[in-house]
Amino acid sequence: MSIIAPGAAVPDLSLKREDFTDFTREDLLGHTTVLVFYPFAFSPVCTDQLQLYEEALEDFAAQGATLYGVSTDSVWAQKAFKEKLGVTIEQLSDFEPKGEVSRAFGAYFEPGGMTNRALVIVGPDGVVRWSHLAESTGDLPGVGLIFDGLAASAVA
Repeated sequence: MSIIAPGAAVPDLSLKREDFTDFTREDLLGHTTVLVFYPFAFSPVCTDQLQLYEEALEDFAAQGATLYGVSTDSVWAQKAFKEKLGVTIEQLSDFEPKGEVSRAFGAYFEPGGMTNRALVIVGPDGVVRWSHLAESTGDLPGVGLIFDGLAASAVA
């Protein structure tokens, strides 16, 4: 399976927020969203990735983009991860049914039973504007890649 392509409508989705409320497709409408799919809370590359993105949040906001972290970790693990790192990026759990949303976006790594490392930019209309799937779960997509995606999606 490959990552969801630009031009595709975002599928129906239901992820859990930290307070156990649902985050759905409707939450994506009206603004530019960057979904940051990552494998595991507390893993070294994921830790570095979220800390790096946290440092650039003001720059993302200046471009009108909101970031969300998405993994197949439980809400509790994500909450502890967020608190331990001291980041403000909202975490969305794709825990149960495990990986259902990640699969719909082409961001699930079946052999590992986890979310792959991927980035998906969704426009205010709920259409995918740009997407990236890392070659391996050990690759850390830098901040510049997201800015490149935002620039590319602005002309799309």
